[in-house]
Amino acid sequence: MSTTISVAAAEFGRDMDEGYRTIGALISEAAEKGSDLLVLPEACLGGYLPSLGGGDESPQARRRRLENLPPALELDGPELAKVAAMAGDMTVTLGFCEADGENRYNAAVTLTGDGILGSYRKVHQPLGENLCYTAGSGFSTFDTPVGRMGMQICYDKAFPEAARELALGGAEIIASISAWPTSRTNTTPDMEEDRWKQRFDIYDRARALENQLIWVSSNQAGTFGSLRFVCSAKIVGPGGELLAGTGIEPGLATATIDVSEALGGARGSGMYNLRDRRPSVYGSVTAPNTFEELTCA
Repeated sequence: MSTTISVAAAEFGRDMDEGYRTIGALISEAAEKGSDLLVLPEACLGGYLPSLGGGDESPQARRRRLENLPPALELDGPELAKVAAMAGDMTVTLGFCEADGENRYNAAVTLTGDGILGSYRKVHQPLGENLCYTAGSGFSTFDTPVGRMGMQICYDKAFPEAARELALGGAEIIASISAWPTSRTNTTPDMEEDRWKQRFDIYDRARALENQLIWVSSNQAGTFGSLRFVCSAKIVGPGGELLAGTGIEPGLATATIDVSEALGGARGSGMYNLRDRRPSVYGSVTAPNTFEELTCA
């Protein structure tokens, strides 16, 4: 059975009403294309951080960043319920800032008009994001009308163990949502040549290929604070092939694929990566090494 998937590169900021309008327009456009699944970017509801900090961040810049955080929303709150009502029969994945008591998480949900099917809190935190969010503690898969899915957020895609964990959990589709910016150093006017954009694309295709599944990668577009986003939303097949993409422009990319047939073809070709693993020789992959131990090895 064929599944039609759409993925967005779109701009979202602090204005929640504008965010709802953008989400509604993308759901309508995806519905016109017959989409069963729509994957929206990280931080759709309330926007992302205005900058990414780090060791070179001044006290003034840090204070401005911490004073301009996105609204923290609850999983069972009216904001996500509003998006669920807009989704109807479509399966929709999107990002937001989740409130859980005193903690804030960079989070994602997959939902339909019937409610939330799965939720996720970002595990890997880059460049001072830990000053604004608490890290998530694991990866899980869940059943949806389009198949078994898993979710990741942005920097997570740089860690092959994260995608492999979802693949071993039976994920057929991984939604990787991002607010992935251009490089802060060695900048180039041609976004196609931007080194962070190139990394983004390499990770997307590699994660799909090494796990032989469907990889759906959304991203923010435009600018927010000091960040300029690379767009490059895409759908990648289980052989690492680009099925559809937006390039460096905002928009919606759509592809129709028989997920079971595509995964069966890739995994039945004599190279079945999940079957042929040898976990007994991978001990150091999950050993609790510190960064200092690794760099001195």
